[in-house]
Amino acid sequence: MRSIWKGHIRFSLVTIPIQIFSAVNKGNDISFKQLHNEDNGGISYKKVCKSCDKEVPYGDIVKGYEYEPDNYVVLEKSDFEAIKLKSNKAIDIEAFVDLEEVHPTRFEAIYFVGPSNEVAKKTFSLFTQVLRKTKKAGVGRIILRDKEDVVLLVEHKGGLILYKLRYPYELRSMEDVPDLETVEVDDAQLKLAETLVDSLATSFDKIDFEDRYRNALLEVVQAKVDGKQIVSVVEEEEETPVVDIMSVLKASIEKAKKGA
Repeated sequence: MRSIWKGHIRFSLVTIPIQIFSAVNKGNDISFKQLHNEDNGGISYKKVCKSCDKEVPYGDIVKGYEYEPDNYVVLEKSDFEAIKLKSNKAIDIEAFVDLEEVHPTRFEAIYFVGPSNEVAKKTFSLFTQVLRKTKKAGVGRIILRDKEDVVLLVEHKGGLILYKLRYPYELRSMEDVPDLETVEVDDAQLKLAETLVDSLATSFDKIDFEDRYRNALLEVVQAKVDGKQIVSVVEEEEETPVVDIMSVLKASIEKAKKGA
């Protein structure tokens, strides 16, 4: 596994040499290319100006910020360089928090962190063990690709998981979701619903996370390669309106018990 960043974690006066790795394996992703249906030629893209309808070379393209409808301020390369933050190759721990305090909507990307050399192992292990014992997560900042991100460091199996966090302004509010309101429910229905939840409860590691769509897609691809005819066997399920919620809940509980 190749590291994508090397630097330090600064924990007060303690400096820990680390390296960061991408935690996501994209090598198994299925990708497609756009082709011309007549000769399977690859499709290229042209940059065309909407005002003059002319193709624009890459060198003539600038970045503009729309501060009012159809009014732009153009930012040159020098403007971006003027605000470029100097990377100090360090993650300074600013605070420690309980992981439960961080709402899942704040998590954006995930990385693995390990010591960068033999000498760093002892201080790195000290840091991970203190996080495990205190059940705390470290909050710091990192500069990746000239952009500063707030990150959360969590101990996991002797290493660290680094979560890149979204800023609060990037998130919408749950209050903006329409038709949300607390409606009074029947106690008997609530009790049956709780029983249904309990009957389906299990541990997270026992859940089957097989990517069924990916497997089916690979079967279709292989069949096409082999020159076989593709036959659809998907049956559409008809949605039936729920009339009697009590009878549906009871039937669901019986089904869950039989499945168990």
